[in-house]
Amino acid sequence: MKMTILLIIVVGVFTIMSARSLLLSFRAQRPADYAATTPAFDLKKHLGGPILSEGLIYGPNGRMTNSFVAQMHGEWEGNTGTLSEDFTYSNGKRMQRKWFLTLGPGNAFTATADDIEGMATGEISGSTVMMRYRIRLPEDAGGHVLNVTDWLYLTEGGVIMNRSEMRKFGIKVAELIATMRPDPAEAQQSIAAQ
Repeated sequence: MKMTILLIIVVGVFTIMSARSLLLSFRAQRPADYAATTPAFDLKKHLGGPILSEGLIYGPNGRMTNSFVAQMHGEWEGNTGTLSEDFTYSNGKRMQRKWFLTLGPGNAFTATADDIEGMATGEISGSTVMMRYRIRLPEDAGGHVLNVTDWLYLTEGGVIMNRSEMRKFGIKVAELIATMRPDPAEAQQSIAAQ
């Protein structure tokens, strides 16, 4: 009898915590929540040209585990584009990757990259972009496949704030927070070349 009551309490607490996580957290937001926000996010415009990104990565305990600076470059031809990324991490590691993006009907888009399992799906809504995908970590980071929810928020000044949660078996194992903005060094070089 005591074991049954204990089991009911544990299941109840787990249910309440799960509901709270889904209703009152990062995962509770939906693209429709931002439909009326401005400025409007335009993938071709805001993920085109040279971009400088700086960010922090947090582990499962909420402590920062790494930081990075990334030089990115977006190119578009019609409704397809690429976003090349060159990361330098605070631990000295470097990583290059490339997203292949395809605009779909309405505000939908898809994306692939070498480390993505299957296809990423995304939606543009107002000043935001939400994308979900499964990423395979490098072997030196364990080779795990994580479920990622990635949000980009465009600010009035043109800076993009990026927040991502990575989960394994439904448990948050990492979080990323970064800024993305037109690369001022590249812009200066372009002006100097003219």
